[in-house]
Amino acid sequence: MEKLRKHIEEIIPITDEEFESIKPFFTIRRVLKNQYLIQQGDDAKYEYIIMSGIFRVFYLNEEGKEHIVQFATENWWMSDYISYFNQKPANMYVVCMEPGEVLCLTLEGREQLSVTLHKMEHFFRVKLTKGYIALQQRVISLLSNNPQQRYKEFAALYPNLMQKIPKKYIAEYLGVSRETLSRLYSNNK
Repeated sequence: MEKLRKHIEEIIPITDEEFESIKPFFTIRRVLKNQYLIQQGDDAKYEYIIMSGIFRVFYLNEEGKEHIVQFATENWWMSDYISYFNQKPANMYVVCMEPGEVLCLTLEGREQLSVTLHKMEHFFRVKLTKGYIALQQRVISLLSNNPQQRYKEFAALYPNLMQKIPKKYIAEYLGVSRETLSRLYSNNK
């Protein structure tokens, strides 16, 4: 839980008493490699903050093709947010790519924390805003950058993920074939 406190204090200061009141809203869950936190059709009951591990958030189209929306690692937040906030069945999948640990927060818990400790409302707003900005930048990159530009951008933003995530998934995330990714990788050594 100390990682959670440090994470929160990157945005807002909290006292020991405030942190003690925050802790009960989060539950710890250990996750195995290839274990799903959310599958299409589930109710996304939780928003997750990653304490360790790497996760993949993706959508399967009608033909069964995987479209990776996000990779997530330590201190990142993830869920199927359409399902989480609207309390509707999930369209996304969230799967663990290496053993990890997450903290789970229900929407009810999030709302209650925001009401009882106004600082947390500010914290959640900042985190949500940063996430929205990152998603918008990703969409713009997919729409306007060529594969080489997307590759360089990914490598610069997430150098630690380049070595940990199988190339197949990096290619899917970038919207290129495995062969194109191999060429990009070779050209950028």
